[in-house]
Amino acid sequence: MEILIISGLSGAGKSKAASFLEDMGFYIVDNMPAAMILKFAEFCAGGSGRYDRVALVYDVRTASSFDELFQVLDKLKAMQGACRMLFLEASPETIIQRYKETRRRHPLADRTDSLEEAVQQERMLMAPVRRRADLILDTTRTSTAQLRTLLLHHFSSESLQGSMAVSVLSFGFKYGLPLDADLVFDVRFMPNPFYMEELRNHTGLDEPVARYVMSFRETTEYLRRLEELLAFSLPLYAEEGKTGLVIAVGCTGGHHRSVAVCHALAEFIRGKGYQVTESHRDIDRS
Repeated sequence: MEILIISGLSGAGKSKAASFLEDMGFYIVDNMPAAMILKFAEFCAGGSGRYDRVALVYDVRTASSFDELFQVLDKLKAMQGACRMLFLEASPETIIQRYKETRRRHPLADRTDSLEEAVQQERMLMAPVRRRADLILDTTRTSTAQLRTLLLHHFSSESLQGSMAVSVLSFGFKYGLPLDADLVFDVRFMPNPFYMEELRNHTGLDEPVARYVMSFRETTEYLRRLEELLAFSLPLYAEEGKTGLVIAVGCTGGHHRSVAVCHALAEFIRGKGYQVTESHRDIDRS
């Protein structure tokens, strides 16, 4: 069992971090008092595997006694399994700006005379928790996508490639562009099997059509350059934090050329370690 305590300063990104960790397979519990953490961990340990990865959000709202939290941490670390604490922070100026943009109240607003004072007081209050953290992330200059990438690096069993699902689909331009496409490639310049009577009623998934499409120099050269482009750009999309990418390949009717190229691209991308789905939107249209 893996237990992660998410703590840190208000406005530093704990909620976003919890959402990303939930996408990575963690069971999230927000605002849990320290007194309940140990019992909850014991409950999870006796489960059927549903709670193998748990992330508990602990912040100044639940901080009645840090000594109690530290005792719980020591006991959790002694239990079988992994227990770590993640602490998120940001500069006071950044946190103040984020609160002004969201117009939310700071948890210590009722105890202080200004937002600046509340931010400074929380920083001092949470200092002992920060010292006990296994990992500290400063989100002052970190975008949402960059935060996700950092969390994937530290807490995901998947590679960056495995964290981004790639959908490759073929389509026919005469039926319109796919609305959800991120990248669109037009292969209508390739020789068209439609004009070969023996190939017309087949599709790009059939070996004779695929062999015909791939027999031309312009096809193999285009595919080589396209693979080079994707080999370069896909890791950049994954690092940026994109969870899904839709690549659309179009020809006139969506039966022959786009299908063959789409299939070849899907095999190439799958070989690079990405989760790939292949679909052919217009393959059955007359």
